[in-house]
Amino acid sequence: MTTLLEVSGVSVTFDGFRAINNLSIQVAEPELRAVIGPNGAGKTTFMDIVTGKTRPDEGRVIWGEKNVSLLGMTESQIARAGIGRKFQKPTVFEAQTVRENLAMALKNKRGPFDVLFYRRSSRGAARIAELAEEIGLLNDLPRRAGELSHGQKQWLEIGMLLAQDPRLLLVDEPAAGMTPAEREHTTDILKRAAETRAVVVIEHDMEFIRRLGCKVTVLHEGSVLAEGSLDHVTQNQQVIDVYLGR
Repeated sequence: MTTLLEVSGVSVTFDGFRAINNLSIQVAEPELRAVIGPNGAGKTTFMDIVTGKTRPDEGRVIWGEKNVSLLGMTESQIARAGIGRKFQKPTVFEAQTVRENLAMALKNKRGPFDVLFYRRSSRGAARIAELAEEIGLLNDLPRRAGELSHGQKQWLEIGMLLAQDPRLLLVDEPAAGMTPAEREHTTDILKRAAETRAVVVIEHDMEFIRRLGCKVTVLHEGSVLAEGSLDHVTQNQQVIDVYLGR
């Protein structure tokens, strides 16, 4: 496993509040990582920095084998470099079918002429079927996305990100609002995705994280408080104090 993303010594302050404080995190490829922490710990700001939405005041964010700095890049350049992000609320095209949503995501990474060609190509159709199977929506390809359950919309959005073949997938609270069965299927999708790429999941649901069975990074007040297996970090006295407010 090689280091794909290296965040080192990053700090960012908003209106005098230090949201990220000398944060250092490394993510390997392939890897599945969970990031947890109380509200205000800096979890979302960490994702904002990696995707170029927020510029840190200091520190480095280094990407890939060529050690490229992400800090000089725009959000769209970062997305093209292979970083995909899924927000908490699913954003799918509700009036379009599942198939059309996946097709749009596939062609997003190509020029307009490739789009016309790709739609007709059997390779495109095969890739759409493959993605639909991976997210568990193969039988739902002809359905409108608006008819899907909340959990299914989340899976479709993950499928749309996977269609763009990111090397790093950032996923914000995927289990929120899901049924237990949907949550279980979501862990399976993320574990499978992480076999070939880096997947970083921000989540509050400890049972969900336990099922992911991966390395956990605990953030507190904008920096790393503890790192390791879920059992390791939940036995850490500082982590217990932070979570239980002692």
